Order: sequence, then C-alpha cells, then structure tokens
Amino acid sequence: MAQCVQSVQEFIQDSFVPLVAALCSEEAERLTRRNNLSFAELVRPFCRLTSEVHMRDPNNQLHIIKNLKIAVNNIITHPPQPGAIRKLLHDVVSVSQPAEGLVANVITAGDYDLNISATTPWFESYRECFLQSMPASDHEFLNHYVACMLVVSSSEPDPVEQFLKLSQEQHRIQHSSEYSYPKWFIPNTLKYYVLLHDVSTGEEQRADSIYEEMKQRYGTQGCYLLKINSRVSNRGADEQIPDPWSQYLQKSTIQNQDSYEDYTVVSNKNTDHLISDGIDNEIKDGLSNNFKTHPLQLDHPSGSLDSTDYMKASTSLQDSKKSNSGTPHGACLTLTDHDRIRQFIQEFTFRGLLPHIEKTIRQLNDQLISRKGLSRSLFTATKKWFSGSKVPEKSINELKNTSGLLYPPEAPELQIRKMADLCFLVQHYELAYSCYHTAKKDFLNDQAMLYAAGALEMAAVSAFLQPGAPRPYPAHYMETAIQTYRDICKNMVLAERCVLLSAEILKSQSKYSEAAALLIRLTSEDSDLRSALLLEQAAHCFINMKSPMVRKFAFHMILAGHRFSKAGQKKHALRCYCQAMQVYKGKGWSLAEDHINFTIGRQSFTLRQLDNAVSAFRHILINDSKQPPAQQGAFLREYLYVYKNATQLSPDGPLPQLPLPYINSSATRVFFGHDRRPAEGEKQAATHVSLDQEYDSESSQQWKELEEQVVSVINKGTIPPNFQPTQFCLNRYSDNSKFPLAVVEEPITVEVSFRNPLKVPLLLTDLSLLWKFQPKDFSAKHDGETKGQGTCDEDMVGTEAIAEFLINSEETKVARLKLFPHQTGELHILGVVYNLGSVQGAVSLDGIDPSIGLQAGKFVSNGLSVRGRQDLEIQGPRLNNTKEEKTSIKYGPDRRLDPIITEEMPLLEVFFINFPTGLLCGEIRKAYVEFVNVSKCPLTALKVVSKHPEFFTFGGNTAVLTPLSPSASENCSAYKTVVTDPTSVRTALLSSASSADFGVGTGGSPEVIQVPLPDAVLLPGASVQLPMWLRGPDEEGVHEINFLFYYESIKKHSKMCHRVLRHTAVICTSRSLHIRATVCRSNALGDEEGRGDNMLLFVDVENINTSETGVKEFHIVQVSSNSKHWKLQKSVNISGDKDTKLASRERAKLCFKAVRCKNSEENYTFADIVFGNEQIISSASPCADFFFQSLSSEYKRTHVQSHTHASQRAVKQSFDEIVRLIQRCSEVDLNIVILWKAYVVEDSKQLILEGQHHIALNTIGKEAFSFPQKQGFKKILGNSDWEDLEQELPETVLLKFFRPENTPVPARPTPEQLSNLIKTSLHYPESFNHSFHQKSLCLVPVTLLLSNCSQAVVDVMIDLRHKPTSSEALEIHGSFTWLGQTQYKLQLKGQEVYSLQLKACFVHTGVYNLGTPRVFAKLVDQVTLFETSQQNSMPALIIINNI
Repeated sequence: MAQCVQSVQEFIQDSFVPLVAALCSEEAERLTRRNNLSFAELVRPFCRLTSEVHMRDPNNQLHIIKNLKIAVNNIITHPPQPGAIRKLLHDVVSVSQPAEGLVANVITAGDYDLNISATTPWFESYRECFLQSMPASDHEFLNHYVACMLVVSSSEPDPVEQFLKLSQEQHRIQHSSEYSYPKWFIPNTLKYYVLLHDVSTGEEQRADSIYEEMKQRYGTQGCYLLKINSRVSNRGADEQIPDPWSQYLQKSTIQNQDSYEDYTVVSNKNTDHLISDGIDNEIKDGLSNNFKTHPLQLDHPSGSLDSTDYMKASTSLQDSKKSNSGTPHGACLTLTDHDRIRQFIQEFTFRGLLPHIEKTIRQLNDQLISRKGLSRSLFTATKKWFSGSKVPEKSINELKNTSGLLYPPEAPELQIRKMADLCFLVQHYELAYSCYHTAKKDFLNDQAMLYAAGALEMAAVSAFLQPGAPRPYPAHYMETAIQTYRDICKNMVLAERCVLLSAEILKSQSKYSEAAALLIRLTSEDSDLRSALLLEQAAHCFINMKSPMVRKFAFHMILAGHRFSKAGQKKHALRCYCQAMQVYKGKGWSLAEDHINFTIGRQSFTLRQLDNAVSAFRHILINDSKQPPAQQGAFLREYLYVYKNATQLSPDGPLPQLPLPYINSSATRVFFGHDRRPAEGEKQAATHVSLDQEYDSESSQQWKELEEQVVSVINKGTIPPNFQPTQFCLNRYSDNSKFPLAVVEEPITVEVSFRNPLKVPLLLTDLSLLWKFQPKDFSAKHDGETKGQGTCDEDMVGTEAIAEFLINSEETKVARLKLFPHQTGELHILGVVYNLGSVQGAVSLDGIDPSIGLQAGKFVSNGLSVRGRQDLEIQGPRLNNTKEEKTSIKYGPDRRLDPIITEEMPLLEVFFINFPTGLLCGEIRKAYVEFVNVSKCPLTALKVVSKHPEFFTFGGNTAVLTPLSPSASENCSAYKTVVTDPTSVRTALLSSASSADFGVGTGGSPEVIQVPLPDAVLLPGASVQLPMWLRGPDEEGVHEINFLFYYESIKKHSKMCHRVLRHTAVICTSRSLHIRATVCRSNALGDEEGRGDNMLLFVDVENINTSETGVKEFHIVQVSSNSKHWKLQKSVNISGDKDTKLASRERAKLCFKAVRCKNSEENYTFADIVFGNEQIISSASPCADFFFQSLSSEYKRTHVQSHTHASQRAVKQSFDEIVRLIQRCSEVDLNIVILWKAYVVEDSKQLILEGQHHIALNTIGKEAFSFPQKQGFKKILGNSDWEDLEQELPETVLLKFFRPENTPVPARPTPEQLSNLIKTSLHYPESFNHSFHQKSLCLVPVTLLLSNCSQAVVDVMIDLRHKPTSSEALEIHGSFTWLGQTQYKLQLKGQEVYSLQLKACFVHTGVYNLGTPRVFAKLVDQVTLFETSQQNSMPALIIINNI
C-alpha cells in the first residue's frame, strides 16, 4: 500500500471516536450562522484535545488517554441512503488528485526507474469518508451517540424553558418508537447544557445570571457558558484571522451537492460524520510538512486547484463550491473566541464526557461481574427457555444464509460488546480485547455470525493497538471476520471496513504480500470504485516489497485504471495507466503498449487533455505496430478525430507536427531547374540531369573535372578561388556544405521520401512545401531588409501543391514538390505541410496500385483529416578532419534546403537531330545540334568540353573548309568530295592545311571546343542549328560520352558566373576494319626528282566485322597521308583493280611509295591516293578534324609518358643534339588516313556508310596499328585466334602493379639507331651474258651507293671480304670475288650520297647474291663501329649466263 499521512494507530483511533449529538435552538443556530457555520461546524476544528486525559478503569487503575478526538454532529433522524453514500464517496475520490508540483518518488527496481506517487490522498480521503459515513448498526456500538449537547442562546426570553424543551425533544428522539435513528449508546445519555452568548449584541450580566441559575439546576459539570462573536464588524479589514474551518467544510460541500428534497436529512448526517481532524493550530504546527499538503486541506479559501476539471463536469458541485469558497467563515470570531471554543470542548470532555463514560464502564462491569456469579450453563439454559425475542436454534447451513441471531438490547452478550466498545473508544485496548474475546466466544456459541464477526474484527484491532504488543496481531481473526461478512452475512460494507483496517495493519508490519492478497480478494463486480482503489493499493504493495514486483505492480495498475474508468473516475484511470506505462514502455510488449496508449489517449480526450491524447495516439502509430490492419485503421481514425478537436481549440496557433507518414529526411533530394523536355521526333533533347537518374559518384566527379577544365581554360589556366562546381541535384552523397545557387523564375523541386509504417493507406491532400524567404538584392552593394516567414506570400515564392497523394500500406513513396522563386534572396525550405487523412474502406485498398490515388477525387477521405506539418531536418556529414573532430562527434552543415536565389541568367537548351545510337568503329556520321536560348538574357561564350574530343567536331574554323550540306556529293557523303578523272593513275593529289584551322596546337586544351555561334551570341528566344560530325570510337562496345556545354551571361553577376548543361551520349560501336601498317626504306636511292629519300609503306587491311550488323562489304576508297615531312607519292599495288573490296574476314595488302616533301614547319601536307571515282578532300572538314583530334590525343598520350624525362634534357646539351640527329634517322613522322565505305543492308534497303581510320607511323620498321590497345596479343595470336580469345576472356582483368622507371635519355645512340645511319644500294644489271669459252673470268661492274641519312658527319668502312657464315650459303649463292680494294674508308657529310665503283669476278654461270659487302658506320668522335642493317634486308641477285 502507499504511504499514508497518518500512522496506522492514528488512523484507527480517528476512525473510531466518541460521538456527541448537538441539539440547538433556533436562536442559537442564528448566532452561529452569523459566521456562516452551524454549531457542529463551529466546534469541529477544536474537537481534538491538546492535552492528556486521565480516567480510572473498573479496577481503579489510572488510565491515560492521549490525543483524544471527539465528533460533534447535528442530530439526523433518517439513516443515510446507500445511493447517497455511493455518490459521496465518488465525489470525495474525484476531487482528490495528486498535487501539481508534487515530486514523485523514483523507485529503482532491476532495469526499471519508476516515477511513482508515494502517497495516495484520494484513497485516504475515500477511506476516511467511508468509515465516517457508515450507518450505525445494532450489532456494534462504536458509532452510537454517547452524549448530547443542548445549545440555547442567552438572548432568548426564557433560556431555561428552552433547555427543557430541547431535553424533552432529545428524550423523544431516543426513546420513542417512531425514531429508529440515530442510535444511542445507553438509555441514560449524558445531556450537556450549553448557553451561547453573543458578546457583540447580548447583555453579559443577563448571560452570567442565567448561567448561575443553570449551574444550580444542572451542576457545574453539566453546563457551560460559551461566549462568541466578540469581533465588531466595522473593525479594520486588514486584520487577518485564521480560518480553520475550510478544510472541514470542503468535505461538507462535496456531500451537500445533492438536491435537498432527496437527501436533506441524509446529507446533514453525512456532514456530521465527516469530522476528520479537529487538530488545532498548535498541534498542526508541530506536524510534518506532508500533513499540511493533505489534498482535502485547503491552503486558501478558493478551493483545491486540482479539482477544477472535475467541477466543470458537475454544475451543482460547482455552484456549491462557489457559494462556499466565496464566503468567509468565522467572520465575527476573534482569536479569543477560538480559545473559548477550544476551552469549551476541553471542559465538556474532562468534566462531562469522560466521567460519564467512566461511570458507564463501571456499571457495565458490575453488571457483568454479578451475572458471572450465576452458573454459566444454567444462565445459558435459562436464556434459551425464556428469551422470547430470540429465534430458535438453526442448523449451520441455515445460519450461513442469514445474518444470524438478533439479541434484545439488554442481552448480556450485548452488554459485554457495549463495554468493549466503550473501552475501545477511550483507548483502553487491553480491557477492550478481553471483552471482545469473551463476546466472540458467546456469539460463536450462539451461531450469531454477524455479531461474532464484529467481535473478531475489533478483537484483532484491539490486540494490535495494545501498548507494548503483549500478543501478536491475530490476522486469522480478521480473515474469519471478512469471510463471514462477505459470504454469510452478504455485507460488503463491513467486509470492506475489515479489509481497510487489516491491510493497513499488515502494511505497518511490512507484510505487503498478505496485504495485497487481502485487497485483491475484496475486488468484485458490485463496486467499481472500491475495486479500483483496492487494486491500486495492491499494486503499491507489490512495488513496496523488499524485492519489488514491478510487472505485478504494472498489471494491477492497469486493472485499477480499468475499474476507475468504469466507475467514471477518468482522471484516476488516466493516472493509473500512465504509471503502468513506465513498466511496459520500450520492453517489446508492443501490443500491451498499444492498449495502454490507446486507453490513455481516450481518457485524456474525455478529460479534454487533448495534447496528452494526441501524444498517446501518436505513440501507437509511430512505433512499428504489430496490430492487424483493421485495428490500425481504428487507431488512425481515433487519432485524427482527437487531433481535429485539438486543432479546433487553437485554430490560429502554429501548425502541429504530424507523426505520419515517416519522412526520411536524409533521402531528400533538391533539383534546381526545369524538367527535361521529352524527345520530339528526330529531335533528342540533351539528357542533362533529372531526379529520375541515380547518383553515381564516379560520373559526378567526371562532370566536376570537366567543369573545372573549361573554367580553367576561360580563366587562362587557373581556377578562381570562389569557384563552386554546378550541382543540379543535391542529395545525401553530394557536397552540401555550401549554399546552393538557384536562379530566379526557375523552379526548385524538392523530392521528399515518405514511408507509411501502417498496414492501412494514408491519404495526404493539399501537400506543399513550407518555407521562409529573405529578399536580398545581390546586384546592389548592400543587402535588402529581411522579411519574415512568407508561407502565403505568392509574390515572392510560388508554391505548387499536390492535391492528393496516396501512400499504400507499408509503402515508401516520393513526392516532388516545387517552388517558383520570383525574387532574389535567401530561401529556407523548412518542411512540408499537408492534410493527413485515411481512405474510406482503407483495409480493402491494400492491393491497389498507389498511382491510382493520384487521380483527382478518386479516393474520398472518410471526412477525418487534419492539417499539420513535418519539418525537414537533415543532419550533415560527420566531421573527421582535425584531432578534435576525430575524438568527438561533430557534424557539419547540410545546406541543400537553403538555396540562394540569384538574379536572372540565360538558359540554354540543346537538341540533337539525327543523332545515331549505333556506329561502326571509325564511321563518320553527320548530325545537327540545335542551341535554343529559352531565357530572357542573351548568352555568350558557348563552349563544349568532353573527355573524348576525337568523337565529334563542329568543323574547321574557316567556312571554306566546312562542307555546306550533306547533298553536296554523291550518296549524301559527309565529306567534301571532288570527282576525279577516271583515267588518272593512282598517284597522290596534294593539298595542305594548318593545324590552327582545326583548333589544334594553339596552346588551348584540346578537350575544350568553341561552339561556332554566329556573332558569338545567342539572343533570348533565338535558336541556331549547327552541323556536327561524329566518328565512331575505335574500340567496339558501348561508349558513354559526356558533353558539358558551358555558357555565360553578357552581364557579369556576383554570385553565378557561368552555367553548364550536361549531355551523355550512349553510342554502341561494332567492329569494322583492322589495319596494320609498316614503313621501311626503299632500296632505290633515287626517286623521280632525283632525291635520295623515299620509303615504302605497306598497309594490311582486314575486315573483322561480324555479319550481325548487316555489313556486306567494305570498299577502301582512298588512302591519304598527312605529315609535315612526308607524303604518299603513288600506289605500287600490282593488282589492277581500281576499287579494293573486302567481304567478311577478307584481308587486303596495299603498298605505297612515300617521299619526303618540302620542309614546312607550319602546314601539314595532305596527299590523297584515290581508289574510287571521287576524291575526298582530306584537308577539309570533317576528315581533317578527326585526323587532328586523333593526332592531339596521340600526342597527349606520348607527351605524358615522356614528360618525366624533361628535367634531364638540359644536361649535355650539345652531345644530346647529335644523339637526337642519329635518332631521327630511324624516325618517321607519317600519318595515314584510310577512308572507306561500307555497304549495309538494313530492312531490305542498301545503305552506304563511310568512315576513316588513322595510323600514326613513328619508327621505321616498326608495325603500327589503327587501334593501339590489346595489340600485343593480336600480333602474337593473329586475328582469328584473337577473336576466339576475346570471347573467352573474363571481364575481370588482373591488375599489375609496377614502379615506373625514371630512365634518362640514353647518352649514346642504340645499335639499332646507329645501324640506320647509312642507307646502301647496289646498282648492277639483273643478268649478264659472258662467253666463258673465250674468257674464263667474268668481270661485272657494280655501283655501291652510300647515303648518309643523318645530319651528322659519319665515318664509313666497307669490307668486301666474303665470309660465308655456312656451307649452305656457299651452295645456294655460289662463290664470287670482289676485285680491287677489299676495304674502303670514307667520311660522309650530313645527307651526302656517295657512289663507289666495284667489280665482281665470276668463274662460271649461275645465280649470285651480290649483297655481301659489309658496311660499318660510326660517328666521327665515336670508337665503336656498327654494321648497317641494310645489306641483309633483301638479296641482290644477279644471273650470269654463258653464251
């Protein structure tokens, strides 16, 4: 049980006190009414004695009575009605609530920390009221009147006569048969005569004379003169007199609320019985503070603050409260009068009441002793024969169905009981126990079960209260009494009294388990209020045990709350559920939590505690509920109903926070700009960025690098410090540390991710964003004034609302909400605002496609919807840079919802026309790009940047180089063509072009390409179409090619300097041709122009296209060379075919002669060898564009590799120059472009595709490929094997880690380079006729031409000594001899050609190899000789014939 203000001894003593009746004359009542009090109410606060009292027991032993209290009540002649008592108890419990500022006890039990109210004042008030409102009964005398005060005013004409009348009235009430109520203790009731004198109006002398007469008539112990009303009404109002009556009258008010025609007499009786604590001020000061906070004591006259809610429910109670609390009590009384009343009660008790009780106890004792002298058995037998009023003996079974026997008033058993009760009232517990024990035996012998139960009950209490505790508390007495009252006598009121007393006693002995069992046993269906209070006390027993039983406490609290609810005690029910909730919360008891929260919500709503109700229902909805859909739907409807009521109370207040649906704030995405336009026919809009695209960190990084690249080019190689990469879509992965920039009049789309945790659909209506805007003018030097929250100011920011948004059960769904800023400034997106509702027939909608809900008016809300908001609060990334940040948990800002609205900027839209999705590798296709300025500002400085500039071109810088339209040639070729003379031999047609014309080599970044806009400006609303040539990438597969279009406004802005537009082209390329080429020195030293420099170019072309693409055959239509130093001269193919056709898997070999051209540092020489009947001008767009782009990418690749060596090149400068000269001998700077056509059959139509491949030849004798990757494998395996391997190769590639070796440039030329210094050529007749018969020796003149290929001076040594390496060589080639010098030493200057005349001598016919001279060369200042590689390259065969 909970702690009580009083100790158990005080509680029991105050529950059983001597009762004194008061009978007043009308005049006396009038005097007391001047103080708004009746006589009984006037004396009530002073009814506890302040000093000890002595009396003698029947054995003449002195007995001390401490803290005695008496009760003075008006006489009421009708017993209280059960209904009235029930209402009284209900009201007592209702108004007693926990004090608002009371600090609850924190009880720690295991894992639980519970805040529990230590005291239960409502239970104490109920118990006190219950005990005092019990009707008097015949089987006990505890609440029978012992004495009667007769009160008469001194102002009456004949007070003595009036006393006589009152005395007769009292006699009539007690002894007349017409009054069965009230009950009187003994026939000879003590009458005490009180003369009431009004000091302010009465004559004191007359009062004194009347009092003297009374003393003579009634004796000094039997009367008293009480002077009151000393206070003059016009005295200073500021004089404060204490009001000790309020706390007692509070109880009277509760009882008097019933209508008077029903309960007039009853209510007065109840009022009189409600005397609780007549503690006077001195004692009260000495008590603990807890006592002063007793809820039924009023600290001020206005009534208990805690009871206001209850008063609203009951008008009559409210009215009575008002009348009572607004009226001052004791207004005519001074402190002296208070002392007089106190003195009067003392006198009455000392001189009148206690002597009377002492005398009565003696008389009863004497009677009992005299009767004990008779034989007990004879006495009993006589009683059985002659006692006429007693019923005959009955069987036990019959007795158990009745209340037992009824004794006459003078029966000796009742006299014993009477004496026991008197002793108990005056605290003589030992004698009382003895008498109760004796009476108990007699009653049990007679089977008078009601009487026996009463005796057992009081015997147990007496035994407990005996000082020194000579015997243990006989709990079994109480058990028997309770069982008898409840089961045999069917008297629950008496059983309840027994339980209340016994439980309090057991609690004081720390027997909480027994007390709880006792309390629980008395719960029943006949009284919800009683059951609720007892269950609550049982719960407190469980929690106060040595090992607290927390879950039992919670369970019984729930039961108590349920019974309180049934009894109409909503506040107490709510409190019980809240206390129990502490145990169940967060322990996984989700269904129990739901039930408790649901009940708390309902009770709070009934009590109009709407915030609490909303909070409770919110908990049911936001926790992952295990409830079935129907139950969740019911919870949701209840929640909406409660919320609606709560919001109606304060319609102008801030919007409440709604718990549903869940919002995943971190998944919020913000998109700046218009939605992408869909493709229209052949027009395909730039992909740009949209919310439908998934975030890719790698792609995001690429876009950032492209933007940095173009900004760096614009700013002459540096990136400005305030540069902020453009981010169109902000999400959890993007860098949100800076305020994003948005443009005025361009929409901002916020994608909010909602999740419905329930199994029923939610319908959100009128869903829009909540924002705050601060207008600022960024063009001016100062910021504008900040304006407050503008949620409804559409002039500044337009808000788009979604009319209906349905989220199905347990669905995650995103809503895209738009804002349209109309002014510059700072925008803060705070959250979303919407109406939350449920759908009618929500449970059946589980399987419905959520998109249906977006059809306007499709779903009708069931009428319940509430408007509220949810905030979007995004936590930034955790900081982890400094030591402090690493050791603590700190988060950076996330500013994606706080964009800065900047001034107007141009807005570009790009459309691609006839843009292909599939190409052959190297295929050239012409498309068109349309640029549209959809804003109100002109745009300029349009550039495009891409990581793959070799993929596309807008044409050369000069219009002459760019073909006008595709119809300019046969087959709508993308190239600029010229019809050639069909009779022309396959000789080169020359042209030249500068790399600067094609944007290469000008120092800029090759990836950043200027878009050739007319006038370099695109005006508002204007559109421009430009041709764009595309070349399929050399590697087959799917290629994603990123274009970033960069543009600026003509006006410079402080916040936003430029804008970008993204486009990702996806191109699928399939195989076309594979080309290998080698260049070697021609053996013929002279050319047509007589110069010694010429080379042979061997080109191997293979069709590796698979037939899946529908390509029938490839035609090589032209081979062009581009170089500053070399040019193709003619084709030396033996084949007479004009056109080279390649079907699938076919290979062709082409051979060309290349000669050195005039040295030109600026221009490239283009030489075209045409196989068809149209010359493609390779020096014009787009052929030259793609050539130069491939050249620049090739240059970039080699330049990066060689860049690391640059630092060492300054060393040994002069020597290195010579080395470089030697190295150049083996280098060749020749680039080949193979132009082809492919004949494709598609949908039974023949198409002609065209394309070009590039090969860069750098080294003599080294094979070069059209596509450099993976060529090592191809070279080893051959093409067919390579394809097989390629299909089998897994996608994963083994990574190899290596350290790049920082090799310096070799200080000496390599042997291979030195071997290419000298080019040799033998000139001789192919066949020689000689008559061996005439002359046995045949001499043939041979010319050896030596050419120095370098610019350096070279020493040459020629060794003619023939040293065959093997016998086989001798057999094959035969033997011949060189005549003359066997060694020659020469010195050749740079580029010098030297002719050496030799003679060869043959002795017989045959075929001979003249290529035996060994040529050695060395630089002038070198020692080591190197043999030239030329002589073994090709045999020089001569045929010697005999004639």
